Amino acid sequence: MTALLETLIENREMVQPNHSNNLETAHGGNVMLWMDEIGAMSAMRFSGETCVTARVDRMNFERPIQVGDVAFISAYVFEAGRTSIKTRLRTYREDLRTGEREKTTESVFTFVAVDDDGKPTPVPDLTVESERGDELRREALEYDTGDR
Repeated sequence: MTALLETLIENREMVQPNHSNNLETAHGGNVMLWMDEIGAMSAMRFSGETCVTARVDRMNFERPIQVGDVAFISAYVFEAGRTSIKTRLRTYREDLRTGEREKTTESVFTFVAVDDDGKPTPVPDLTVESERGDELRREALEYDTGDR
């Protein structure tokens, strides 16, 4: 799969007490782990290869996620190099009863596709085939370059 929208992965995690810090909110390390896993899935869907984390750009933790709340994580590929894949990640606190979401965390993770021997391997070109894909790519590039 090489089209941007085909790389979109969304997942939810219920924040349990074992995910929390002493303030009864999601520990930042757990949020980062969930984002890394979903980002890797997006990169693998794009490349058709195993992908490993190479870089995490700034992690902006804007607000907490309370124990009992749901963390909604969204990831998609917005740029690809020869073997590297940039993925935009956003986490929201979601109220399952109302569907309301509030952004809590945001970042760009870079993954590298690797072969069975763990060596970097080429990835396909990314295509954007819709207005929604164009909009997501533009948003990700603006975030990535700091033009927020």
